[in-house]
Amino acid sequence: MKNDPVEEIKEQYSKFIAKKVLFLFLALVLLLVLVVIAACIGPADLSVGDVLRALVARFVPNMEAPQFHDAVVWNLRLPRIVMAVVGGAGLAVSGAQMQGITRNPLVSPFTIGVSAAAALGASVAIMFGVGFVGTGTFIIISNAFLFAMLSAMIVFGLGKLKGASPETLILAGIALTYFFSALTSVLHFFASEEELMAMVHWSFGTLTGITWDEIWIVSIVTVVCIPILLKYSWDLNAMATGGDEAARGLGVNTTRVRAVSLILSAFITATIISFTGIIGFVGLVAPHITRYIVGGDHRFLLPGSCIMGAILMVGADTVGRTILSPIILPISIVVSFIGVPLFLYLLLTRKQDYWGK
Repeated sequence: MKNDPVEEIKEQYSKFIAKKVLFLFLALVLLLVLVVIAACIGPADLSVGDVLRALVARFVPNMEAPQFHDAVVWNLRLPRIVMAVVGGAGLAVSGAQMQGITRNPLVSPFTIGVSAAAALGASVAIMFGVGFVGTGTFIIISNAFLFAMLSAMIVFGLGKLKGASPETLILAGIALTYFFSALTSVLHFFASEEELMAMVHWSFGTLTGITWDEIWIVSIVTVVCIPILLKYSWDLNAMATGGDEAARGLGVNTTRVRAVSLILSAFITATIISFTGIIGFVGLVAPHITRYIVGGDHRFLLPGSCIMGAILMVGADTVGRTILSPIILPISIVVSFIGVPLFLYLLLTRKQDYWGK
C-alpha cells in the first residue's frame, strides 16, 4: 500500500524544519561556548571556573568571587563581549533584511550611506566640537547617530518619491555614500594631525571603552527592533522568491515592508556604530554565511544571521585583543580577516543560486 502523498510531504517538511532548528541550536551553543572562552582569554589568564564564579557571584547571595576576578570579568571583558554579541546580532539581521528587500546580495545598511554619514557626523564633532545633542564624548555619538539616520531618511524619501523600488534605494544610497565621503575627506584635508588621528581611529571601529550604559541603549534598541523585522519573514520570502509583483498577488504590501525594514535596519545600525565606530563587514558577510548553511527561508535566515553575526564579532574581538597583546587591533579589521576566507570558501564550494532553497 502506497504512502499518502500528503503525509510524505508533511514528513519531508518536518525534516526540513528540524534541520534548520538544529542549526540554530548548535550555533547558539557555539556562541555561548565562545563567550565563555572570550571571558577567559586575556593578559590575566582566568579558568572557566573563575569566570563562571565571577558571573554567578553577582546574582547569588552569600557567594563571593575574588575581587580581581570580578573586576576583570565585569569591568574589562564582559562589556566588550556583550556589546559584540548585541552589536553583531543587530548588524547581521539588518544586513539580511536589506538584502531581502532589495534582492541584492551586495547590499547592507551601509550601502544606503549610513556609515559614510556617521563618519561625517563624528568628524564634524571631533573637528569643531559642535553637535546637535550632548557634551564631550557624547557629541560624537549623537552626531554620528543623527547623521546616519539623516542619510537613511533621505534615501527613504527619494525611494518613496520614485516608488521605493530596490534599484532606487541602492542608487540613492550609493550617491549619498560618495557625497558624505567627499565631505569627510574635505574635513580630513583641513584637520590638524591630532584631529585627523581621532577621525581615522573612530572610523576603524572598536569595542574599547564600551560602558554598561551604552550597552543598555544598544540592547534596548536591538531587542525592540529585531522582533519587528522577524515579523516580516514570510513577506520577505514572497518578495525574494517571486519579486514584488508576485508578492503583491499574495497580499504583501511591499512598499510598507520595504519602508519599515529600511528604517529599522538603519536605526539599529546607526545606534550600534555611533558607539563602536564603523564595523561594516558583519552586516554583509554574516547573512551570506547563514544563507549558504540554512538556505533563503527568512524565518531561519534572520535569527541565524543574528547568531552568526554575534559569533563573528565575539571571535574577532577576542582575536584582536589577544593576538598582539597588549596592542588591541580594531575589530573591523580583524572581522574582515576572519570572515573573508570563510565567506570565499563557502562561495566557492557551494554551487547553488543565491536565492535558492
